[in-house]
Amino acid sequence: MRTLTALNARETPLAILTICAGVAFLVANDAVAKLLTERYAPIQIVFLRNLIAVPIVAAVVLAVCGTAGLRTQHLRLHALRGALMVTGAWLYFTALIYLPLAEATALVFSAPIFITALSVPLLGEAVGWRRWGAVLLGFVGVLVIVRPGSAAFQLAALMPVGTALCYAIFMISARWIDRTERLWTMMLFAMLFPMIYAAPFAIATWTPVQAGDAALFVAIAVFGSLGLALIGQAFRMAPAAIVAPFDYTALIWATGLGWLIWGEVPMVWTIFGAGIIVASGIIIILREAGPAR
Repeated sequence: MRTLTALNARETPLAILTICAGVAFLVANDAVAKLLTERYAPIQIVFLRNLIAVPIVAAVVLAVCGTAGLRTQHLRLHALRGALMVTGAWLYFTALIYLPLAEATALVFSAPIFITALSVPLLGEAVGWRRWGAVLLGFVGVLVIVRPGSAAFQLAALMPVGTALCYAIFMISARWIDRTERLWTMMLFAMLFPMIYAAPFAIATWTPVQAGDAALFVAIAVFGSLGLALIGQAFRMAPAAIVAPFDYTALIWATGLGWLIWGEVPMVWTIFGAGIIVASGIIIILREAGPAR
């Protein structure tokens, strides 16, 4: 027991650094995507990102799992999850055209709220009053940022919320997949199906890729894949209750990159609402960790 405890104690700081690095890569992915939306349709960005990422992930699958990693017993479910992924990515990249990076990032963090709320009808889980309270608190944070009815309200602010909803259902649907399914296999199909779905729409709105932008498309594929891999590894190294709150460091990166690249300064309402959403998410994480312990 002492050996296991000492091992966990050594791995916890590394797990925290790992998730922070993974989150930084994902925010960098979003920042590059926002740059690309100035010249390309969001659906084309989604398609090319996945087109580049699929061979990379497939190579990792073959190296780690062999050809068995390319097979699945849940093809229809992966197809459904792919539809959720491509819809969520398209909504988010479209929102980046109109919203500051920090605001879009903050709204996407409403995903844990949707996961908790939807776990009741979709998974039949029991949610106590404390977690319901955290859900309501999170929705208050979303309303503070979106501010429906005010002069500053814009429909684009609802798009990251739609992304959060798609992501929540995507995460919940993972519970419907047999536990023998390999993580890398799930990741491969989560990129393959969105690429297939996005292809016809991307072709219909195609803009020739400029030579200087080719590296940016490679960057979002690498950043996105690396970010997801590092975050997944962090959750394997330490308990979720320890590493999950560091997911919110994305708000720091998003604010910094938004200011450096576009001169975006978050509004007071965005900061206040983001704080409420973060508090809600941490409460949900801690409540989820209780039964797990």
